[in-house]
Amino acid sequence: MTAGAISRQIRQLEDDLGVPLFERRNRRARLTAAGQTLLSATTDALNRVRDAVSTLRSVDEPVPLVVSCEPTLTQRWLIPRLPRLMSRCPRLLIHVLAAGGPVRFERDYVNIAIRRDDFEWPRDTFVEPLVEEYVGPVCSPALAKGQSLDAILALPVIHTATRPDAWPRWLADTGRVARLHSGQTFEHFFLSIEAAVAALGVAVGPYPLVADDLVSGRLVAPFGFRRSGHRYVLLTKQPIADIDQADCLVAWLRDEARELGSPPVARES
Repeated sequence: MTAGAISRQIRQLEDDLGVPLFERRNRRARLTAAGQTLLSATTDALNRVRDAVSTLRSVDEPVPLVVSCEPTLTQRWLIPRLPRLMSRCPRLLIHVLAAGGPVRFERDYVNIAIRRDDFEWPRDTFVEPLVEEYVGPVCSPALAKGQSLDAILALPVIHTATRPDAWPRWLADTGRVARLHSGQTFEHFFLSIEAAVAALGVAVGPYPLVADDLVSGRLVAPFGFRRSGHRYVLLTKQPIADIDQADCLVAWLRDEARELGSPPVARES
């Protein structure tokens, strides 16, 4: 609906009730006491309708386990492995949300979140380490073939807007001094990794986000990987044992993390 249509409906409601619901000043509007009363009542009513519908649906339909996962981890690690999860837990019904950062369990109906531990969460959150993060430059084998390490760093570097300090931190951690040839910037790691696969340059790739590409040969890591100091963790609002259907999923995630193992380390020359 347009803003004009909403304004007309509000005025019609005010005319019908005989009281103003908003106080309008300097092109801004805020609720009056009557408006706040109506807001509270309608919010409560709509919540009760939602809960009733949810209860009725649960009689015949299983309630999915809602898993919120970092977007790039979802696309490059979780989804390719879901067939194995379905084979292991055939009765499991999950709903995957791609999201990062702080988790709003109750508001978004999230049961389990998989996050990089680069933010603070409430003290009452249950936390279980999943896999440690390593980082290192990755590029297409076509770009790395026959190139010295110095020549590889002279290629265009691919940046990620969501982690703009990736290259400076890697250089600082490795003690390297290099004048990087800046390339394109992409919004998410998923896009920057795809750009590296397409031979647009060299990107800093977090392991396990590039693990499958290294195995398939779509990417190589000529400098190896180093610990970033971060991990991917499981976050829940309550103990996993108390979450319906969660046991099989979490056991599978632990096994997949163990199978992933540590990343390869290239021999520098």
